Amino acid sequence: MTEPTETDPAGPGRATGGKDGAGKDSVDSESANSESANSESADRESGAPPRVLIVVAAVLAVALAVGVAVLGLLTGGTEDPVAGDPGPLPLVPVPAPQAAAPECGELIQALPEQLTSAGTPLDRRTLAEPAPPATVAWGRNDPVVLRCGLARPPELVPNATLREINGVRWLQVPGEGAATWYVVDREVYVALTVPEGAGTGPLQQVSDAVTATLLPVPVRTG
Repeated sequence: MTEPTETDPAGPGRATGGKDGAGKDSVDSESANSESANSESADRESGAPPRVLIVVAAVLAVALAVGVAVLGLLTGGTEDPVAGDPGPLPLVPVPAPQAAAPECGELIQALPEQLTSAGTPLDRRTLAEPAPPATVAWGRNDPVVLRCGLARPPELVPNATLREINGVRWLQVPGEGAATWYVVDREVYVALTVPEGAGTGPLQQVSDAVTATLLPVPVRTG
């Protein structure tokens, strides 16, 4: 097992007074456009990612959070972490145009029944119906979720920082309370959403399954 390494690869439209009102609307529009352009320029100069990418980057983490919140409502928020079967895990579906690809089927079959997260074993969960396709989850209160067949992440740009783990190149996209890691050097994109403090165990074990089932391909950044 190799250690992670880094590589850089009144109502809208109400009239307000003839020409003066129209002129004011024009000035307001030009001012808003100027402020937007200045904001975008500042983002580029500072090296910060565009706001739209930040929003997209949080989609999977938000989807996981919504699923966990629904589970809490269904169980009354009293789940005992050492009790019996917590029941099916509800997950919000996200776009996965290649979920039906043979590569996803092979990977799902090869994934382990248990992951180790910060020294704690996480058992594979049953998903509530309708379950998202090509999706697997492990753990109870803060599950680790894998989704196969997603679209290319917009954060995958030529200068994106990638990490290689057990022969697999990953792109990390931070989120609220969790990070989503994308496999970016296989024919299909795979996303692994991992809660904070989970350690590298899930990434290493999933990397082993990816290496065993999916052939590497060049990273596609556009």
